[in-house]
Amino acid sequence: MKNEEIKAVSNLPAPKRYEYFIKKVADFEEVWGLFEDGWAISEDENGSPLFPFWPKKEFANLCAIHEWNGYRPKKIDLEEFIEEWLPGMDADGIRPSIFWNNTDSAVLETHTLKLDLEEELNNY
Repeated sequence: MKNEEIKAVSNLPAPKRYEYFIKKVADFEEVWGLFEDGWAISEDENGSPLFPFWPKKEFANLCAIHEWNGYRPKKIDLEEFIEEWLPGMDADGIRPSIFWNNTDSAVLETHTLKLDLEEELNNY
């Protein structure tokens, strides 16, 4: 990816970054998280756990700073993400945090993310 594209997409509002995430994840059939002896986790303003995900390695890598310094982007197969990760997160009460850009992200329920991904995949 070109630096200009990375910067332009990272600066989009969270809802637009979410749309970008859905399209790119469906295109490439992969989701990215940050990993170092365990997956990077954050929390919302109420202290509820959030699991951050990105559409491309380059975006995840930009967030490997501060408390995630030393973490590295790690790929998750989209089918595994939909079939295993999302139900597991739902059972554990962890919501997805989509496309954190070191400022904000789109936070939603796992079932909404699953429906949006499946709807986009139906376009292929």
